[in-house]
Amino acid sequence: MNLMDVFGIRSISDVKHLNLVDSNTSEKATYSLEKGDVLFVRSSVKPSGVGLTTVVDEDLENAVYSGFLIRFREKGKLYHDYKAYCFHDPGFRNRLIAKSSVSANTNINQESLKLLRIALPPTLSEQQAIATALSDVDELIRSLDELIQKKEAIKKGTMQQLLTGKKRLPGFDGEWEEVRSGDVVEYINGRAYSKHEWESKGTPVVRLQNLTGSGENYYYSNLNLPEKNYMYEGDLIFMWSASFGPYIWKGPKAIYHYHIWKIDCDKDKIDKKFYYHKLVKLTEELKQTTSGSTMLHLTKAGMEKFKLNLPPLKEQKAIAQILSDMDREIQVLRQKREKARQIKQGMMQELLTGKTRLV
Repeated sequence: MNLMDVFGIRSISDVKHLNLVDSNTSEKATYSLEKGDVLFVRSSVKPSGVGLTTVVDEDLENAVYSGFLIRFREKGKLYHDYKAYCFHDPGFRNRLIAKSSVSANTNINQESLKLLRIALPPTLSEQQAIATALSDVDELIRSLDELIQKKEAIKKGTMQQLLTGKKRLPGFDGEWEEVRSGDVVEYINGRAYSKHEWESKGTPVVRLQNLTGSGENYYYSNLNLPEKNYMYEGDLIFMWSASFGPYIWKGPKAIYHYHIWKIDCDKDKIDKKFYYHKLVKLTEELKQTTSGSTMLHLTKAGMEKFKLNLPPLKEQKAIAQILSDMDREIQVLRQKREKARQIKQGMMQELLTGKTRLV
């Protein structure tokens, strides 16, 4: 059993996915894996990965573990399911990382692990109650994950049917019209900035990382720019470099940076929300059929030549409403999932430290 066989996996119960190695009787005895064993990750590129654990749920006959893992084995003091949680207590994790050494990777050794303390409930029944409470929240999160995946699959199928005209909504008929993208929408380039133009306050300048979540801090500008360089709540924009795809701006007045287009739609020919969903579908198709380096070279001229099949405006609005309703439903589920994760984190901080005791 190697590092990647256990990384990010809470428990393991079989050896079907493991690679095979030659090992003698002595090695099998020394590096055996039994039900209840806990495997710690010895080394990680990021500090957050070092010391993560996996619990062995069943005796794994003829299985051995590699030098990138540390085995913890005890008998009788820890309830089996409790082991899956107690080593993930934020306080324990902080102490573990503090005891780690940093070179090319972050590493924890056996002696340092031995010195770490955990808060241990006095009885196995209390440990079981804590594990059950946390497991219930995990089950809720898992069920929400499955429901989100199901809803996303339904939406994807609906997009494929409605955005191509394969399926028509009740009350709509007639032929769809093929048009050139540049004839019904305008792609407006964002502005590039030099370092000396950034300010600590003023109008926020939206960059790719502000939209993708990789960076939330804004730069600001006090420059007096043409109106076309500003975007407002509800505007449709498109990230055309590195991070790819459309976005409906939900914030206040802002400036959009280079690598972002603002898209102005001809209101008499194309509905903005309908085109947003068209761009979502286009983005998914491009990601499936081209490499990232190819997507970086998508040009404004190429997008203007892109052919669109458009139903009448009224049907566009009806299709956009259905897909937007689906998006809102998925977003509500994601919010519920995030709330459940926050609840679990709070429960772990209370229950795994003894701050709150279960009745």
